[in-house]
Parts: sequence; structure tokens; C-alpha cells
Amino acid sequence: MIVTWCTIEHGILKTVAKGARRPKSPFFGKIDLFFEAEFEIARSKKSDLHALRDISIINTRAKIRKSYQKTLAASYFVELITKVSEPEAPIQSIYKLLVRALNFLDKSNPTQKAILHFEKEITSELGILDPDKSPLKTLSETYNLPRIRPDLIEFINKQNKESDS
Repeated sequence: MIVTWCTIEHGILKTVAKGARRPKSPFFGKIDLFFEAEFEIARSKKSDLHALRDISIINTRAKIRKSYQKTLAASYFVELITKVSEPEAPIQSIYKLLVRALNFLDKSNPTQKAILHFEKEITSELGILDPDKSPLKTLSETYNLPRIRPDLIEFINKQNKESDS
């Protein structure tokens, strides 16, 4: 299993968890979407795919995976960070933004305001916040935005209309 991690000191890292799907694997049940964990890797000298050696779960954020809406929002946040970050480059402030966003989603449903706030914060952290443009416009001019964004906004708006009825 190939796992992509967002880390405070090393940015976006990719690891291979050999045998992770086998029931007797030391990784079995310890790897899932949006988990927060401490882990140990063996760095590869030949590629950017490192070997996962050990993992200890800190936070499972199980409530995110129980809701399609929350999973969609969390996936958007993770995809956006992956697109705007250099692999294996420190992204301390962006990491902290992601942790805040995922913790928010673990407790609350996503809102359009929360999505816009995340986008504003990320443009600010990247140093590309333009007061004359929306953060979304700035991001879309600079990066290829994740394709799930329109679906996420549409789903949130649909959920809001249904709850208002």
C-alpha cells in the first residue's frame, strides 16, 4: 500500500507499507484516510517512495469517514495542499492549517464559509493572497485546482437547501 503523508518537518512524503492489507501485518488497521500518526520511515536513496517502518496512531478522525460531505471536504483540503506544496519540503504553517481543518471536520459539517476560509488561509501562507481577487481566483490562476471543488460546493449548497426545508 502506498501512503501519502503531510508532515510538519518534511512536507508531503510518500511511503510504501509492505503487507499493510494482510491481517497479521503490523500496519493492519493503522492506516486510513485522515489519520494523524507518528511514524518511522527508512528513506530511499533511489526514489521519493520511502519504506514505512513503524506507526503509532494519534487521532483517527473517524467521524470524517462516516460522512460523505466531510470526506469530500477533507479530500479537497488534502488534494489542494498536495498541489501547492513541493514534495519533501517543510510546510509547517500549511500542515497546521490542515490539522485545524481536519479537526474542524471531525466535529462539524463543512460549510461554504469554511471552504473559502481554508482557501484564503492557504493563499496567505503561500504569500499569494491578493486583496483585489478572491483566493479561489488567485489559486486557480497559479495552480490546477482539485476537480472535486465544484462537486463539494454543490453538495454543501444542496445539503443547506435540504436542511432549510
